[in-house]
Amino acid sequence: MRKSIILFLVMLSIVSFSSPVMASEKDPKPNSTATTNKVEEIPAEVQVMLDRLEEIKAMDKSDLKSAERKELRAEVREIKSTLRAAGNGLYISTGVIIIILLLIIIL
Repeated sequence: MRKSIILFLVMLSIVSFSSPVMASEKDPKPNSTATTNKVEEIPAEVQVMLDRLEEIKAMDKSDLKSAERKELRAEVREIKSTLRAAGNGLYISTGVIIIILLLIIIL
């Protein structure tokens, strides 16, 4: 009985606090001494994609035809997916976390 209650609480906490875990997605809070010595450089190809996104964002889309807007949306989606793929994040799904915790509890 007690194990089932503990298991239920663990499952409830996992489900209620589930979010993808990403490694090195965000930089840690910088120290004032560390940031003065480091210069962050963005790779040229990433900078080109970011500039294109800003350019599309600044466009006046009211005079575009629907086909042109559709092409722009497709281009934005493609650029964003490329940037996400280049992020090198580590994603752990909720199901994997549940399986790992169950294996830890069982063993």
